[in-house]
Parts: sequence; structure tokens; C-alpha cells
Amino acid sequence: MDATLLALAALAVWRTTHLLHAEAGPGQIFERLRARAGSGVFGQALGCFQCLSLWVALPMAAFLADGGGELALLWLGLSAAAVLLERVTARADAVSAPMYVEDALDSDYPPIQPMDAAASASGVR
Repeated sequence: MDATLLALAALAVWRTTHLLHAEAGPGQIFERLRARAGSGVFGQALGCFQCLSLWVALPMAAFLADGGGELALLWLGLSAAAVLLERVTARADAVSAPMYVEDALDSDYPPIQPMDAAASASGVR
């Protein structure tokens, strides 16, 4: 497979995924599509860039692949390229917060206490 074609396919997957996930589109068509999709399976896919990139990458990979093994690699690779492009191009304020934050109360270990500068320099706690 030609590297130029592969790069263009990755850009096409990113562009299509971004359009469906985050843009209003002409006449707010994609915004209305997301609103109508609601919270069902389709709505959840439209709300998650990573999930949606898998669905968008699948037909592109099927179109480009010569065989089953190549299809699987292209599918996951094109989705990964779209996710990486999204992370590189996303605004800092648009980056989502982590889904899990460890709470000190949930741990079996006591929380780590910071050392003061004097004790740190002498090696005494």
C-alpha cells in the first residue's frame, strides 16, 4: 500500500470522525443528528471520539485492505491515527478530564505526606 494513500486515509478518518463528533456542519445538520441520536448506542458512539473513530475507520479499512489480516491492522491503525490527530489538534480546554481519580480514602495505604525542605536536605523525616 502506498504511504500517501495511507496518510490520506488516516486524515479522512480523522476528518469524518471530527465532523460527526464535534462540528455543527452546514445548516447544523450534524448538531441535529447528535441531538436526535439521544443516549442510545448511536448517540453514545457520536459522543465518544475514540469509539466513533473505530466505526468510521472500519469501512475505510475494508475499502483499502487486501485481506483479513490487513483489514484488522488497517482498521485499528486508522482509528489510532485519528485519535492521535485529535489529541494533537484539540484545544487545551477541550481535553477531557480523567474518568478515574484515586481517592485516598479508598486506599489500603496511608496518604503520602510531603517532606519539608529542612528534613529533606538532612535526609531525616
